Amino acid sequence: MLTVPIFFPLVTSIGFDTVWFSIVVVVVIEISLITPPVGLTFFVLKGVVGDVSTATIFKGVTPFWMMDILRLILLLAFPALVLDLPSQM
Repeated sequence: MLTVPIFFPLVTSIGFDTVWFSIVVVVVIEISLITPPVGLTFFVLKGVVGDVSTATIFKGVTPFWMMDILRLILLLAFPALVLDLPSQM
């Protein structure tokens, strides 16, 4: 999040759509919140259910961040997925 104000003018000057860039930034932030071992959501979950081991939480979170990475790849490969609904408004 700290680098977004630095990269935003660069991205707009290159010609990328600002809606697309903003959604990609949000998806990347979501991935960072659940990716082990430093994801903030991981520590919140560990605090809520203290009797569950760290390895169990990592195993439980893995399918979610893997699907998020697949979603990010799709959004990067096909920007029309992001831009279709805003273009209809």
